[in-house]
Amino acid sequence: MIYRATGNLRAIQILLGHTKIENTVRYLGVAMEDAFILAERTEI
Repeated sequence: MIYRATGNLRAIQILLGHTKIENTVRYLGVAMEDAFILAERTEI
């Protein structure tokens, strides 16, 4: 629900405790290309 509302994949990665963005992408069912684009736009 947070991902749908914000599109912030990095935040979801942190909240789920995933060390690799690929795990978060797999968990959410997001296309890998879209995931990397979102991750690159997100500052931490």
